[in-house]
Amino acid sequence: MSLEFVGIDPDTEKDGSPTVWVEEETADLILQGEKADALLAAEIRGQSWSPGHSAGIPAHESVIRIPARMVPIIRKACDAAERRAASGTEL
Repeated sequence: MSLEFVGIDPDTEKDGSPTVWVEEETADLILQGEKADALLAAEIRGQSWSPGHSAGIPAHESVIRIPARMVPIIRKACDAAERRAASGTEL
């Protein structure tokens, strides 16, 4: 697996900061962020968010929090992923 680094939380300290990458082969977005706290996770687990879809968080998935200040970085990652998926080649 090869990742293209897109950006990191601009207000980050030295460790544990939200980060965004694009996986080069699949053009998937890869996000690192703070795990959802118990209250947020409970709210998400407590209902079905899409008609016909099970409620809850599957064991193989996680809910993470990405700060709003990272929206421009995520936009940049979305653009990079879209270009990669369209071209099928390395950016």
